[in-house]
Amino acid sequence: MALRAFGSLALGNLGLQAQVMQFAGATAMRAYATVEKGYKYAASHEWAKVDGDVATVGISDHAQGELGDVVYVELPDVGKAVKKGETFGVVESVKAASDVYSPISGEVVEVNSLLVDKPGTVNSSPFKEGWIIKVKLSNKGELSSLLDSDAYAKECEKH
Repeated sequence: MALRAFGSLALGNLGLQAQVMQFAGATAMRAYATVEKGYKYAASHEWAKVDGDVATVGISDHAQGELGDVVYVELPDVGKAVKKGETFGVVESVKAASDVYSPISGEVVEVNSLLVDKPGTVNSSPFKEGWIIKVKLSNKGELSSLLDSDAYAKECEKH
């Protein structure tokens, strides 16, 4: 019991949630990734945080957790047009390389150059310092097709 309480406390300090599961007389805990409120999510695990007509885009805590330690982030050029559902870059980790898809359409107005020298920032701060691009939205209506935080959390529970 004390170990379970310690595990829950440790996960909470890391921003993770624990779910206690019981089966066949055994108890287990499973950690879930953090899902930030106020963000919109694609089922492919990218997020968008909108401020006016610009969206900041990154990969979710779930995605970075599945990838493992990120060692390289391929950034697009400023001025590049991105389309909802199409790839705009790659995130490489010690486990795999994964395409990153744009959750919205528009023009890249800024890239996170911090990721060139510190790609692991995607792991340590996926929602704050680990953002990848900022996009001037060309179709705000696309945001309605993205998941809110509650729907995305349910999507992550399936994996």
